[in-house]
Amino acid sequence: MRRIFLEFICVVALLSVGVVHAQALPEPNGAVILTVSGKITHTNFGDRAVFDREMLEALEQKITETTTPWSETKDRYEGPLGRALLDAVGVEGAETMVITALNDYSAEVPVSDFMQIDVILALKHNDAYMRVRDKGPLFVIYPFDDEPKLKNELYYNRSVWQIRAIEFR
Repeated sequence: MRRIFLEFICVVALLSVGVVHAQALPEPNGAVILTVSGKITHTNFGDRAVFDREMLEALEQKITETTTPWSETKDRYEGPLGRALLDAVGVEGAETMVITALNDYSAEVPVSDFMQIDVILALKHNDAYMRVRDKGPLFVIYPFDDEPKLKNELYYNRSVWQIRAIEFR
């Protein structure tokens, strides 16, 4: 009898781990600024994951100070690490992502960029939240000064600003 009880407890524990892993993301309280779709396992809006600013700020953050081709000075960018977003939405089996801006410009980016490089989705520029007219609300920022090999057109073209959506493929 005791063995059956222990086996039952083990089965319940294993099932509970699966349920916790498959939980949906919380729902946003504020305006949605990012929609994530495609090969993801954690959602909160049908088969998509939507994020407001508060949800993005709850992810692991990073500050990157770097020069870019779009500014004459070294600037300070702050936002969630790309790999924190991957974890939050449970990316599975995707090799690329299409990052789309408000004006429908898009760039295909390898998922490995977010895994291997400290890419951030900048919410702030020089300590101020980024507005749409200032390349916000989100801007893909690579650590160009920390990794000079990133200073080329390939990575500049992947630095989408005014991000509205990411689709994992």
